[in-house]
Amino acid sequence: MLAYLVIVVLLLLSPAAFAADGVIVVRAADSEVFGNCVPSLKVENRSAETIDYLQVDVVLDLANGQQRTVELQSAYHEGILFPIAPGTTALLRQHLDLSAALGAPCGAVTSRSVARTICETRGGKACKAPLSIEP
Repeated sequence: MLAYLVIVVLLLLSPAAFAADGVIVVRAADSEVFGNCVPSLKVENRSAETIDYLQVDVVLDLANGQQRTVELQSAYHEGILFPIAPGTTALLRQHLDLSAALGAPCGAVTSRSVARTICETRGGKACKAPLSIEP
């Protein structure tokens, strides 16, 4: 009986247990900076691989009929990386020093969709784990 319990625990803690779910990305809390909405996304890495860089381009539909695309990133792509290890979480943020502000408050955003994703592991290789994104 003890051997059975040990095997079950080892299977649950193995990297394969994380890999089954892949990478889950969901909407996190928005903030406003000088009247501009700054969205963010929460990443949960349930895969067995470490993500060096993750970017999700989110298209925001505004109440006035316009659309804006915002790049939400785990780190600066050409800068210091902040790896997302298996079993951990992180936030994807808009780097306001490199991109234009949304130009609208959060209350003006009517819907969100994903335009593009970039997921890289060590050496710039594409992530193997499946991504599930709900912006």
